[in-house]
Amino acid sequence: MLQELKEAYGFIFEDDLIEEIAQVGSLQYVVAGEKIIEIGDYVKMMPLLMEGAIKVMREDKDGDELLLYFLERGDTCAMTLSCCLGQTKSEIRAVAERDTKLIMIPIEKMEEWTSKYKSWRDFVFESYHARLNEMLETIDTIAFMNMDQRLMKYLQDKAKINQNEVIAATHQQIAYDLHTSRVVISRLLKKLEIDGRIKLQRNSIEVLEL
Repeated sequence: MLQELKEAYGFIFEDDLIEEIAQVGSLQYVVAGEKIIEIGDYVKMMPLLMEGAIKVMREDKDGDELLLYFLERGDTCAMTLSCCLGQTKSEIRAVAERDTKLIMIPIEKMEEWTSKYKSWRDFVFESYHARLNEMLETIDTIAFMNMDQRLMKYLQDKAKINQNEVIAATHQQIAYDLHTSRVVISRLLKKLEIDGRIKLQRNSIEVLEL
């Protein structure tokens, strides 16, 4: 685990911190589609992403979901950090976008490392900054983009995060992520195909314009 940590976080953390993470952290493997954090849970451990990708979502009072952002290797979730530090319930749902490997850090180490290691403190602040920018981008997308533009951006982001231009997703799954109906998504996907920007396949979508 130590070598994997150095490969994923060696450019961010000093050696002493990486060794501490290896000592106190626990490896966790999650398969695509598996929930990592649920809304309403008390967060006991903070995830550091080693491999794979995670999508982070919010839920409205009717139970409909909205995709906030994706996390990749080297990332952590700022909203999880907030829950850890404030010992409050999670307000987000985190789901593995593809098979993912995590190192789970006990929350009691958070405050200790913030005062002990400058690299950890910088990492926390940079994570807040990056996730805030991503949420502002999500707000801009909802406020200023038409649904067909939002859909194309979603497909491009999903292809990049999965490092594969072929996306395995149903029209209903996409509708959930974009907080709209399956009928709307199906209609817009057909339009994007006619425009030559995607190719619809059985149970998958090929993104031609990345």
